[in-house]
Amino acid sequence: MGEWGFLSSLLDAVQEHSPMVGRFWLVVMLLFRILVLATVGSDVFEDEQEEFVCNTQQPGCKPVCYDAAFPISHYRFLVFHVVVLSAPAALFVIFAVHQAAKPGRGGAPGQRARRLQPFYVGSVVARIAAELGFLLGQALLYGFRVQPLFVCRRRPCPHRVDCFVSRPTEKTVFIHFYFVVGLVSALLSLAELAHLLRKGPPARPGCCRRPQERGPAPGGAAEGPHPRGDLTV
Repeated sequence: MGEWGFLSSLLDAVQEHSPMVGRFWLVVMLLFRILVLATVGSDVFEDEQEEFVCNTQQPGCKPVCYDAAFPISHYRFLVFHVVVLSAPAALFVIFAVHQAAKPGRGGAPGQRARRLQPFYVGSVVARIAAELGFLLGQALLYGFRVQPLFVCRRRPCPHRVDCFVSRPTEKTVFIHFYFVVGLVSALLSLAELAHLLRKGPPARPGCCRRPQERGPAPGGAAEGPHPRGDLTV
């Protein structure tokens, strides 16, 4: 878990600028992605290449067949997915800290939020694009099931070679879980974007104040209707 600490702290700093929906996304990201991947994912996929067994002794055949079966390791793909998803939020935090450190750019909290909101919306859009792209990539690269048997016909294999994947059911369950978490994360990001666009930028301080009622004239009582006096003959 040590290697994930820096990334988790950066993501945690985003909640200062996030609405409630964005904080739900942060909880999903920290608990169901980073924590699960660091504690469970490494154990599920650590023997992915070592336990990939082929029924041949031809030198070079097994690495070629493994490359055909898994163009990218499941675990490395998921780690890269988390890093790319975290990059927009991390860049936004770095930009916000940089802006706050500039002389004369601090201002009131409302002014800072108004200046930073377009950049935060941009980070949410980049996050949605990365999420949908990786979900599509996962479906195209691996599908939704890890097959226990992979038939390889690549050179330098002398003939058709049968290769066997270790713990295919466990890996299939993990892939399904991670794909569902990705869908939930994408929906939360879309809901956050809709909330930000509907809400709009924070109002400028003092722009919507109601005009104050006119006070009494200086040096005298408030003017009012003069009572009509009695007419004298």
